[in-house]
Amino acid sequence: MPKTSHDDELAALKQELLRSQKMAALGELVGTTTHEFNNVLMTVINYAKLGMRNKDEASRDKAFDRILAAAIRAEKITNAVLGMARNRSEEFAPTELEPLVDQSLLLLEREMQKYRVQVRKEFSAAPPVRAIGNQVQQVLINLMTNARQAMPNGGELVLRITHDAKAGFVDLTVRDNGSGIPREQLTKIFDKFYSTKSGPDATGKGGTGVGLSTCREIVDAHHGRLRVESTVGKGTAFTVRLPLWQEKSESTAAAPIAPLGVPNSLSSSTTSMGT
Repeated sequence: MPKTSHDDELAALKQELLRSQKMAALGELVGTTTHEFNNVLMTVINYAKLGMRNKDEASRDKAFDRILAAAIRAEKITNAVLGMARNRSEEFAPTELEPLVDQSLLLLEREMQKYRVQVRKEFSAAPPVRAIGNQVQQVLINLMTNARQAMPNGGELVLRITHDAKAGFVDLTVRDNGSGIPREQLTKIFDKFYSTKSGPDATGKGGTGVGLSTCREIVDAHHGRLRVESTVGKGTAFTVRLPLWQEKSESTAAAPIAPLGVPNSLSSSTTSMGT
């Protein structure tokens, strides 16, 4: 049966929505990166002034050390952003998760420090997964931002990678010990435009309800599964399960790049989304 004009209009509206979300994602990434670079520049400027004011060798050595450390951090941030920019392919490829987690965390490191969130990494050896790298990073940044927002008074963020060899998957878990999600909200958090927030927080993130729905769409496109477990007052864990890369049976069929949405807030229940 041929498509009706209504179907065409609906498809066009969906594409326009995806483009709008993509621009919002780009704007948020630029904002985060700019903030990080501003922190680095302020460090360089302040210690350069300190070195100029103090003529003794010890003070100048201290200033040079801090300036060097800031420059090294700037280099890492640049490499992380360039890595995301280079990895804009829409084709699936063998993808190591650990470097993606490290790069994504680098862009949020100062934000985690500002809100007194301690990060603990529990990485087990795992083979490459079948993924589009920049899309997985979008999911990671979204889930880590959600976790940070669920711990306004500080807490612990656990990032875990485990390999389920028997099932042929790698699991990536983002766990916080924050406020948790009430049972009545848990079944709705993946609905597009559903949000528990009144608006963006002080960092400009959150409140539009497109973040977790986009994460689900990305994971679905990867033939994976997105699962959430949460208990009010104890915290929330999101687990992204991705299939292993299979060299002989891979198809180069492209999946649409879903943009990074604005995160939702993070009760006692478990919800699983995906195939």
